[in-house]
Amino acid sequence: MLRDNHRHQWEKDRARRPLTTRAATGTTEHDTGLDLRDLVFHAHYREIPAPPRLARPFGVAEGTPLLERDYRTRHSAESAPFSLVASYLVRDLIAANPALLDAANEPWPGGTHHQLYTVGIEIGRVEERVSARPPTPQETRELGLPPGAPVLLLRKTSYDITDRVVEIAEVTLPGDRADLLFTTPLERW
Repeated sequence: MLRDNHRHQWEKDRARRPLTTRAATGTTEHDTGLDLRDLVFHAHYREIPAPPRLARPFGVAEGTPLLERDYRTRHSAESAPFSLVASYLVRDLIAANPALLDAANEPWPGGTHHQLYTVGIEIGRVEERVSARPPTPQETRELGLPPGAPVLLLRKTSYDITDRVVEIAEVTLPGDRADLLFTTPLERW
């Protein structure tokens, strides 16, 4: 799997496209080159009180209701998911569209950009911070890691066009089979 930062613009560009276009492919297909029919997807939602590590960047009080969305996607021929994803949204920010609170609506055609678009939010920028560490025993089992393989931790923070944090995602990637590519276009002189 190759995850590159151009994926965010690709997803944003699709947010306002027709349902048939959005439903045809998503970011996992974009990152892996696989077809939608080759993937097994699972989503689990729950409401949690905002812990300090999330309350601070969201600019909300500790305990504010957040929607935690856990995602696991894998190739149908494999048992381990590509990554472990926990995505967080401030519940009150998205409550105007009740469909956003129901995991049964996943996978959502157009992803998070389109979900937020349905409640009038446009993502203006995305920051990603990457670190590495040894996996926990649970991560080793879930990701099917060989002994000694690290995990890559990617914390994605999405800001709207007013610079408000609207989504935080914590992605755990298997260090033995994930590549991250960051390309920074530079303006010409």
